[in-house]
Amino acid sequence: MNPDKLSLFLGCIIPNRYPGIEKATKLCLDKLEIDWIDLPNASCCPAPGVFRSFDMNTWLAIAGRNISISEELERDILTICNGCYGSLADANNKLINSEKLKEETNNHLKQINKEFRGTIKIRHIIEYLYREFGPEDISERVEYPLNFNVALHYGCHLVKPSGERNLGNVERPEFFDELIESTGASSLDYPDKMECCGAGGGVRSALHDKALEITNHKLSQIKNRGVDCIVNACPFCHMQLDSGQAELREKFGVDYEIPVLHYTQLLGLAFGYTPAELGINLNYIKNQTFLDKLEQIVTKQ
Repeated sequence: MNPDKLSLFLGCIIPNRYPGIEKATKLCLDKLEIDWIDLPNASCCPAPGVFRSFDMNTWLAIAGRNISISEELERDILTICNGCYGSLADANNKLINSEKLKEETNNHLKQINKEFRGTIKIRHIIEYLYREFGPEDISERVEYPLNFNVALHYGCHLVKPSGERNLGNVERPEFFDELIESTGASSLDYPDKMECCGAGGGVRSALHDKALEITNHKLSQIKNRGVDCIVNACPFCHMQLDSGQAELREKFGVDYEIPVLHYTQLLGLAFGYTPAELGINLNYIKNQTFLDKLEQIVTKQ
């Protein structure tokens, strides 16, 4: 399969909560001259913390349907969400490696004239950019180097299970940091960097205050480093770290005001797009000082 031909899988949260991430991603893909299309008629991935936990067959059937659509187009799937990546990649691996599960899943899919064949790969935007372009190539394409400090949040499903992701040291990975620094920004280390954002595994839905407690701890560590913003590559983590700040302020009087960006928004800034074009001003946390700084970066050069 040609790695330059991709079907973009948006998932659920980006179209419904953070359309700026969708816009930023598409601008970056076009800038990199990648052959991409929206994956037509896609459904939820489905969410691994819910469907897979309760009904493996349903999870595989829904994921298998999404994958089969992209197989028909002869395109690898490109995800911009850790959860979507984890769900689709794990389902793809299970179906490829088990004839029994593949047969059971295809028995469901044939009712809608679909078939899982196992002919494509599931890619994550960060993994894809790192492997197919690399930090040096990205750096050479940067038009507006970003001179500010970033707290990077990897998230859970991007690096785990480590045996399937094969992206280096799962406890202290560096590949995402390298992509951050290819934009000219500095990725600062901080305590509990690899800790969950607090939302994963249904915690946000079932134990909201506990989820905010985890988020509060992570944000406090980031705040102590004095960074300009947080960067992630998962809209669910993005939502927890962004809207979670508003919830912490409202419920517990804790005020952080740390801007949160998806990596494609950071990369888009380095390519010369404005914060408004990248939807950064649509976040819950609208730090005007940071937005003014971004405008200066794009307009002063």
